[in-house]
Amino acid sequence: MDAIEPDLEKGARRRLRRRRLFRNSKIPVRMLVPNFFTLLSLCAGVTGIRMAIEQRYDVALLLIVLAALIDGIDGRLARALKAQSRLGAELDSLADFVNFGIAPAIVVYTWGLGGLRDFGWIAVLVFACCMGLRLARFNSMLDTEKPKWQSNYFTGMPAPAGAITVLLPLYVDALGFIDVRSHPVLISIFTLAMAFLLVSTIPTFSGKLMGERIKREWVPPIFGGLALLVGFLITYPHATMAVMALAYLCIIPLSWRRYRVLAAHDRADADARAAMTLGMPASLGSASVSPAIVPPNETKH
Repeated sequence: MDAIEPDLEKGARRRLRRRRLFRNSKIPVRMLVPNFFTLLSLCAGVTGIRMAIEQRYDVALLLIVLAALIDGIDGRLARALKAQSRLGAELDSLADFVNFGIAPAIVVYTWGLGGLRDFGWIAVLVFACCMGLRLARFNSMLDTEKPKWQSNYFTGMPAPAGAITVLLPLYVDALGFIDVRSHPVLISIFTLAMAFLLVSTIPTFSGKLMGERIKREWVPPIFGGLALLVGFLITYPHATMAVMALAYLCIIPLSWRRYRVLAAHDRADADARAAMTLGMPASLGSASVSPAIVPPNETKH
């Protein structure tokens, strides 16, 4: 009888620990909201793959664009609700790879590269792999210290922009001016070029710092411009997406040049501070300033 009582006490203590653990494992509902949007974007991307297989390319493009728009919401929503979690970060990376790596690759291959067979498949395979490498590099740089101004730049082309831009041949072909589909080799070269931009260290403008504070008088024009953009997307979807993709590609050299200027100024300030600390003239400390590019670090979007 004495041997049974300790076992009963141990069982009671074990049940008590389980109840406490269950009670502490409850999480607020707000923690689930960003993950819901991430799953919604993942559903859009996977459905886009199905639409590409069924050769319903307009619907596939719409779903990939929708996934990109949702991807820009879930991260900001998580920060606004203070609902960041390790699960959400991992789920977001998985959804980004499917939505912006696999789905666009299958769309491009089934639409214009099926005739090339092996070479066309290699092109989209390289694009998907580069998208995975780009996302892995992004996650590995999250905790790296950096100046605040570098938060306004990505290292290489971001994943949503890469997915939207690699579909540029489809936009142009849908306009009817050029039969892009009859030039699969050029489509393959363009796909490989976009893959290179994904894994490159070219600084690309992110605009994160622009959204921190907005002047009151700019609020109505911004909403009006957003309504105008939505109207163009609904009325002239292919032309609007083509213009946006070309405009983004044209901004990359400007972003790279602006980053060089800011990096040079940052290094000059650092040399000047070091010179003042050592008691040297500031002009000597800044004489060796080099405009070499220092790849920016990134924060989670």
